[in-house]
Amino acid sequence: MLKVNEIFYSLQGETSRIGLPTVFVRLTGCPLRCGYCDTAYAFNEGVPLEIPAILEQVASYRPRYVTVTGGEPLAQKECPALLASLCDAGYSVSLETSGALDIGKVDARVSRIVDIKTPASGEVDKNRWANLALLTPHDELKFVICDEADYVWAKQQLLEWRLNEKCPVLFSPVAGDLRPADLADWILRDRLDVRFQLQLHKLLWREDRGR
Repeated sequence: MLKVNEIFYSLQGETSRIGLPTVFVRLTGCPLRCGYCDTAYAFNEGVPLEIPAILEQVASYRPRYVTVTGGEPLAQKECPALLASLCDAGYSVSLETSGALDIGKVDARVSRIVDIKTPASGEVDKNRWANLALLTPHDELKFVICDEADYVWAKQQLLEWRLNEKCPVLFSPVAGDLRPADLADWILRDRLDVRFQLQLHKLLWREDRGR
C-alpha cells in the first residue's frame, strides 16, 4: 500500500527525457522543506492505493514512459516494489528523488534522477553523499540553482567529486528567482560539462497541478 497524491499524463518537463509523453505517479510525503518547493501540496494530501490499482491507472494512459516522483517517493517503504512492478510491466521508468535517502534498493532498470541540494535550498545538510558511489551512467544528477553563490558551490561539487564522470549532470535555475540567461552565461563562461535545463511544464502551463 502506498499513499498517492496524484497520477497524471503530461510531457516530461525535466531531465534528458524532457518533452516525452509520460505518466507521473506522485507519492505523498517528504522529509525535506526546500525553500523553492513547488509541490508542497504533496506533503500530506493523498489516498492509499495498492500497487495493482496504481498499475491499472498507469496502464489506462498506454504510456511508454513513467516517472515516480513526490514529495520524496523513497520516504514510502513500498516505493522500490512499485518501481520494480512498473519495470516488470514493460515501462521505461525514472525516479525523481531528493538525494536525502538511500537509492541502493531501487531496481537497476530504473533511471534515478538524484538531486544535490544547494546551500540556498535550506536543506544542504540532508544530502546523502554515499549515494554518489551508487550512480551509474543510466542515472542523472540535478542541481537546482537559486543564485550565484549556489552556482559557485555546485561547480565546486561537480569538480571535486568528478560528477560528470559518473552520470549526466543537470543545472536548473529556480523559477522566478534566478534569471535563466545568467545561469546559462555562467555555464558557458566556465565551460562546464553539464546540461542546462528549464522546466518545460512551467513554460507551457505555468503552475497548474497535474501537468
